[in-house]
Amino acid sequence: MTDTNQTKTVTTPTKDEVVGKDVAGMAPKVQAGAGAELTVQDLNVLKQIIDVSSQRGAFKANEMAMVGATYNKLEAFLKIVEQSQKDANSPEGEKPAEAK
Repeated sequence: MTDTNQTKTVTTPTKDEVVGKDVAGMAPKVQAGAGAELTVQDLNVLKQIIDVSSQRGAFKANEMAMVGATYNKLEAFLKIVEQSQKDANSPEGEKPAEAK
């Protein structure tokens, strides 16, 4: 019996993919498989889980770099999604008010 290791590479989604359109912008993307949804709220919960777990010492020292890198990617992704949602909800030509 032979063992084959296969590695899949996941890339960061483009802005069009984040807001649910295909790269060509032709039509909304359809999720493969019923019930296989992962929402932005789910990702926020995962971020909180990682944060709480690290505070409680759930990760070994040799795992921290990988957990931290994943947390940083997740946080960056969520910021992109949040900004995309703000941009989609604000009228064109109108600048958001700056915090004082």
